[in-house]
Amino acid sequence: MKIHELTPAPGSTSARKRVGRGIGSGTGKTSGKGHKGQKARSGGGVRPGFEGGQNPLFRRLPKRGFKNVNRKEYAIVNLDDLNRFEEGTEITPIVLVETGVIKDVKDGIKILGNGELTVKLTVKANKFSQSAIEKIQSAGGQTEVI
Repeated sequence: MKIHELTPAPGSTSARKRVGRGIGSGTGKTSGKGHKGQKARSGGGVRPGFEGGQNPLFRRLPKRGFKNVNRKEYAIVNLDDLNRFEEGTEITPIVLVETGVIKDVKDGIKILGNGELTVKLTVKANKFSQSAIEKIQSAGGQTEVI
């Protein structure tokens, strides 16, 4: 098989509808738009959500809360996830992604104090919970805010 012999699967493609090209095409004269009216005009039609002047659904429903555009979302790491590392390892966001502890750094890393830490580590992250700092230091490790 050569590149010029490649064809799409049968039935997967169809010819473009050529409107306004004569009576024999099936879409001549009014081009499939019927006679007159808003939808037959150039640029005609109504915006999405328009209900003909009736109070639209998005205005009838009550509004609640707001979305903070400045919100920072941190990737969460618990202390028991850090037990897989060897003694004396320096834990950085890059190391966490490479080892698969987290998928994405997002806006930063936050270390939480869930579980027990059994190895001595130097942990560099954007944020720490107070319990995480205490447990890392009690295991003989260090915390550093980056």
